[in-house]
Amino acid sequence: MKEVCEFLKKAETYYLATVEGDQPRVRPFGTINLFEGKLYIQTGKSKDVSKQLQANPKAEICAFCDGVWLRIACELVRDENLAAKRDMLENYPALKAMYSAEDDNTEVLYLRNATATFSSFTAPPRTVTF
Repeated sequence: MKEVCEFLKKAETYYLATVEGDQPRVRPFGTINLFEGKLYIQTGKSKDVSKQLQANPKAEICAFCDGVWLRIACELVRDENLAAKRDMLENYPALKAMYSAEDDNTEVLYLRNATATFSSFTAPPRTVTF
């Protein structure tokens, strides 16, 4: 899990795919945080992505860095833990202009039942589960 977190931080931008009805939705994300043994992302509850994940928590994440791409199939689970929200905002202080751990909008979600696959053109795929 730590390796996945470090890869996503180094990539800086990853793409999160959700579904809305029968339509896939993909958007760029940049937050990734390891907190108390769980890997978290952050968004706002008012956003469509949050509504899509509450209707169907299955998601995929994809990133590319240094000739390697990472795909993660997982479920994203909302966590109302204030400490998890605070830790995310401490690690991404620019978000404090838009979010507060105590507001009704800030949402952190952790990856559950995750299968992460590292791939490249020069090595066989390698899978990590958590």
